[in-house]
Amino acid sequence: MSLPSSLTGRLSLPAIAAPLFIISQPRLVLAQCRAGLVGSFPALNARPAEQLDAWLAELTSSLTERDAPFAVNQIVHKSNDRLEHDLGMCVKYRVPIVITSLGAREDVNAAVHSYGGIVLHDITNIAHAHKAIDKGADGLIAVAAGAGGHAGTLSPFALVQEIRQWFDGPLVLSGAIATGRAILAAQAIGADLAYIGSAFIATTEANASAEYKKSIVDSSAGDIIYTNLFTGVHGNYLRSSIEHAGLDPAHLPESDPSKMDFGGSTAAKAWRDIWGSGQGIGAIDAVADVATLVARLRREYVEARDDLALKSATFGADTVHAT
Repeated sequence: MSLPSSLTGRLSLPAIAAPLFIISQPRLVLAQCRAGLVGSFPALNARPAEQLDAWLAELTSSLTERDAPFAVNQIVHKSNDRLEHDLGMCVKYRVPIVITSLGAREDVNAAVHSYGGIVLHDITNIAHAHKAIDKGADGLIAVAAGAGGHAGTLSPFALVQEIRQWFDGPLVLSGAIATGRAILAAQAIGADLAYIGSAFIATTEANASAEYKKSIVDSSAGDIIYTNLFTGVHGNYLRSSIEHAGLDPAHLPESDPSKMDFGGSTAAKAWRDIWGSGQGIGAIDAVADVATLVARLRREYVEARDDLALKSATFGADTVHAT
């Protein structure tokens, strides 16, 4: 199946910049799109709700045909009492890509399809993947082990392979992707595009504190803690922020998953005190602007592609092995 033009045209790399709660705002999204990646932000980042109208007006008027398209993330869970309003804004501005999370709804997909937009749905397992496609999503974002935020536990190899057994549509892979080589690897195992989040936290355009950015630079995969304490859904968070909140990362209690709370059910609020991050941050060694980061990713991608071509030639189909 060929990809829609919104996922191929004007991209300098096969990648989507993941929506980052609080961090992704128009300044970051514009920089990502101008650098040739699909930029995105969660609708809930626009507060109050009326601000979403202004943000979408800014993005649609500022981006040109030379830039990559942008996406808006919608939390479809019943706890989001803004969904109807925010979806209406997406329809008004004909947002080219809508990323849905924490639920799959036919009415949401139909609203986006009404003006020609496409829907990509976050999933962490095969059951949710089937449900999303059955309800009309155009593509999937496979959130594998190691991803920042509400990540799954499945290996990307297993998750992509099982999806590709029955689905040939747009597939995006998320999970510790912070280098050009990792972007190529995502394609090599069957995904169409990579989903990159944590690397953009340590950029000058990101709406993150200096302390948060420094922690991204100073930390590595071993500093990521997987817990459902803060929202009721398992996710990956920086050890330093958990310790700073006065909690012991080695002895965090379990939260009741039936009581999802995206404002945070503990004294340490996930949206304010606890910093999300994926396991790929060992590749981030400095705060840089988006253009510099994307240029590095592009250079690494080309180098990895050339290196893989050489290796493939060595171990190609015509190679004869002695038995």
